[in-house]
Amino acid sequence: MFSLTRNLMRSNLIRPNPIMSGLSTRLHSTKAPSVADVGDVFKVDYTEEFDQGLSEEEKAGLKRVDIYRSNPNDPEDRPKYVSYYIDMAKCGPMFLDVLIKIKDEIDPTLSFRRSCREGICGSCSMNIDGRHHLACLAPVPKGNIEKSTVSPLMMMFVLKDLVVDMSHFYAQYKQIDPYLKRKDSKPEGAEEYLQTMEERKLLDGLYECVLCASCQSTCPSYWWHPQDYLGPAVLMQAYRWVIDSRD
Repeated sequence: MFSLTRNLMRSNLIRPNPIMSGLSTRLHSTKAPSVADVGDVFKVDYTEEFDQGLSEEEKAGLKRVDIYRSNPNDPEDRPKYVSYYIDMAKCGPMFLDVLIKIKDEIDPTLSFRRSCREGICGSCSMNIDGRHHLACLAPVPKGNIEKSTVSPLMMMFVLKDLVVDMSHFYAQYKQIDPYLKRKDSKPEGAEEYLQTMEERKLLDGLYECVLCASCQSTCPSYWWHPQDYLGPAVLMQAYRWVIDSRD
């Protein structure tokens, strides 16, 4: 993976990205990484309960969801997990439904990204019970009222609550020139570039990527070298365009 990245840089197919230059200096310093290099989301040991006016008996029959809350723009804010209790009989089956219900009916200050609700846009990627999911496709376990924990994508800068900064990820994606390139072009009005069934099948498993960055932020190599390593999502996208017979 790293050798492919270096080869792409040598051939000028990708260009150095200045966005993470400061982080690059820190990660490649002689000082060994420490807990200070780990995102605040991993160091939070503080949980508080949102006051919904519920008794202990009422809470016992509801689904508890602990959600990471942080506002870096507020110097007085302390990153924490906030507990909410949800009646799943009055809520949709997915974790995105839970988040929408909390924002609409319980706590309007909660921030998260969402759009299509169909697993196509990739907006609602987050960490749910220790695994990265699209919240719109992650079902709440039926009949399970045990605590679930929702936090942002790992090793990404938090803008607010479950919203992370995707700027570096998108900048790396832009570097690979994610579009078809041809040395020659057909005259206007000519038929489209056709593919055989075999050529089209080569794209299966590649074109479906929705750029949610779930795999990217799960990759340990990307955690420590985000300024050099493009990461699994971007490298897969680069391969998707290289392997396309129309390119």
